[in-house]
Amino acid sequence: MDSLRQDKIQKFEEFVDRRLKPDLVRAITERDKVFDKQKIFSDLRTNIENLEKNSVTSLRTSVNLGSEVYMQAEVPDTQHIFVDIGLGFHVEFTWSEALKFISLREEKLERQIEEFTRLIASIKTQIKLVCEGIRELLQIPEEKTVEERVF
Repeated sequence: MDSLRQDKIQKFEEFVDRRLKPDLVRAITERDKVFDKQKIFSDLRTNIENLEKNSVTSLRTSVNLGSEVYMQAEVPDTQHIFVDIGLGFHVEFTWSEALKFISLREEKLERQIEEFTRLIASIKTQIKLVCEGIRELLQIPEEKTVEERVF
């Protein structure tokens, strides 16, 4: 094989290893973070709906102070809750206001998940395209797909 072809193959492999694969890992990690946020809001929605359904007006609970150290806490009025809206800010909401906010946030998170999923699919397509180019440069015959195989 000539050195020009070998150089091209090496550059394609480096591009996949140094650029595309780290981008793919980063996109998957970011999408997983959004999934975690979505789960938190889903749990909050469920808790608020349970409070409403059971007409809970006061609450005794355990609060994690950090390092898995818990303390008993009593909430005399559950009609208002504080919701983390981002950047360290918390807003006091009534249950209905909180449910509206959660719906809006869940829609936004769903759009972000869709964007990351499209990005992940695009990166995977680019990786397959570059690998196909490497295969052609190496003059390796194309593998038959399941539909093309004769049994």
